[in-house]
Amino acid sequence: MDLSKLVMNSFKYPFRNIKKLPILCLLFVFIAIIPIGLIANNNYVTAIGVIAFFLFILTVPGYFLSMVKLGSNQSSMLPSFNLVNNIYDSIRVLFLRIVYMIVPTTLLLIALFVFGPATRNLINNLRIIEFLATVGFVFVLILIVYFIFEFLLFFAKARLAYFNSLSEALNIKKVIRDIKNIGIVNIIKWLIVMAILLNAITFISSFVMSIPYVGFLIYGCIVIPIIESIANYSLGLLYSNIAKNY
Repeated sequence: MDLSKLVMNSFKYPFRNIKKLPILCLLFVFIAIIPIGLIANNNYVTAIGVIAFFLFILTVPGYFLSMVKLGSNQSSMLPSFNLVNNIYDSIRVLFLRIVYMIVPTTLLLIALFVFGPATRNLINNLRIIEFLATVGFVFVLILIVYFIFEFLLFFAKARLAYFNSLSEALNIKKVIRDIKNIGIVNIIKWLIVMAILLNAITFISSFVMSIPYVGFLIYGCIVIPIIESIANYSLGLLYSNIAKNY
C-alpha cells in the first residue's frame, strides 16, 4: 500500500465505524473522572476516578493493539470491546514496553552513577562550561538511545499484534529485519507525514478546550481517541506491506 493510500485510509478509519466509536470514547471518559472529582472537590468521585484510571490502563492499550492487528490485515473494522482480551493484551503491551525500556533506563542509571559526582564537582568549582558540556553530552546520548528503542518498540508492537506472540515481539533481530523490509526511507516518510497531519489535527482541535466546563471533556474523550485510532491503525497498515510475506 502506497503512502497516500495508507494515510487516507488511516484518517477515514475511525469514521467508517461510527457506531462503535462511542465505545472507544467511553473508555477515555475514565481518565476524565479524576480531574472532575478534583475540580468538584469530591473525594468519592476522585476515588472512583482512580479506579477508573487503572481500568483505563488495563484495557485501552490492548484495545489499540487490536486496531494495529486489524490494520496489519488491512481490515477496516473497529475492534469489538472484550474486557478479558483487552486486559490480557494491555498487560502484554505494557510488558513489552518495560522490556524495551530496560536499556535506556539502565543507561540513565549508569550515567547518573558515573557522571553525577563529576558534574557536582564541576558545579562546586564553578566550571560551568564543562558542566554544561558533560550534561549535554549525556543527555543527547540517552535521548538517542531512548529514541532508538522507542522506534524498535513501534514495530515490536506491530509484530505482537500480527503474530499474537510476545516472543515474536521480543525478538529484536526480527524486529530490525521488519524495519529493513519496510524500508527506512518509507518509515521516515510515513513518520513525517503522520506527525505533521496528527499535530495539525491536535492543534486545530485544541481550540475546543476553550469551551467552558466541557471543553477538556470533549477534547479528551473524543479528539484524543480519534487521533490514537488513526495512529495505531496507520501503524498496522504500514506493517501490512510486509505482513503478507509471512
